[in-house]
Amino acid sequence: MAKRLLVTYALWAVGGPVGLHHVYLGRDSHALLWMLTLGGFGVGWLWEFWHLPGWVAQANDARESQPRGPEPPALSPVRVFGQVLVGIYFGLVALISLSSLAGFYLLALPLAVGLGVHVVSNVGDQTSDLRSTLLAAFLTSPVFYGRALAILPVSLTASVTAQQCRRYKPHRGPRETLRARLYHLGLAYLAFTTPLAYCAFCNTAATARYLADATGAVLGWLRFFPTLGSFLEQLLLLPYRAWRLLTEGAGFGAGSFQDWEKVYEFVQSFQSEQQQLAYKVLGLQDGAPVEEIHKSYRELVKLWHPDHNRHQAEEAERRFIEVQAAYESLMQWRKAKPT
Repeated sequence: MAKRLLVTYALWAVGGPVGLHHVYLGRDSHALLWMLTLGGFGVGWLWEFWHLPGWVAQANDARESQPRGPEPPALSPVRVFGQVLVGIYFGLVALISLSSLAGFYLLALPLAVGLGVHVVSNVGDQTSDLRSTLLAAFLTSPVFYGRALAILPVSLTASVTAQQCRRYKPHRGPRETLRARLYHLGLAYLAFTTPLAYCAFCNTAATARYLADATGAVLGWLRFFPTLGSFLEQLLLLPYRAWRLLTEGAGFGAGSFQDWEKVYEFVQSFQSEQQQLAYKVLGLQDGAPVEEIHKSYRELVKLWHPDHNRHQAEEAERRFIEVQAAYESLMQWRKAKPT
């Protein structure tokens, strides 16, 4: 079936970061790379906008592939950079999820980096020798044993070796069915994400503390934008609430996820802290009635308006913004509070 350019652009716009358009065009290696890196960290997804017409034409070319000469493909700096970057990315994922394993720097790290480099090598009509790439990674890793910095030289060495062994893909027979292709892509995705999920849930306390700290930092930056901050709070709590809805009453995960309660309680209590701070900015006691909030707001806005404080413009502007943010936060909370 002929591939349509309009459909390709629609899939690129809707599911581009996870490679839906590459699956549609039969570019499974590229689709896998996009699935594991979210569209080449977003940059690759935007950059390939101009390449889609050529890829559609290539996918629709039903003629037999002409035999290629023995010369290797031209060297591509973009591909080399991608190999090094993805190799480092795979190495960091392995370092986060598998560093506790015995012999990590001798087995898991070079294997992860080498596979990351090879995924980029296999994009498009090119490929490389997987054994040579992995051999280079395994020989380099022991030199930097025990150092997290080993990821960089291992990735560089594997990328150079992959470029030396680059070649065009041989012409193959009929393509696999869509079901088989999706099955293979799913297995590869699970192999990549399972160690991360295992690490996160087996180190629940550490992960929960990290998420709580990160959440507090983000919400702290948004304290002057109550509407956006409130939306983000609900978004952060959505996965937790979905989990509770699915497991409530089933007795599953009651012990393993106790530490995640701390994250939930932290985000929930953040709104209460915001309200206390807002009352303090307006010079009111907690739970002050709406009439006092309006009155205090009008007085403080007049007091700290920048036009009335030209001799202390910076201080007045800061106080003026704080008063407005505090008032908006309290009014939004009052509207959302059940009657």
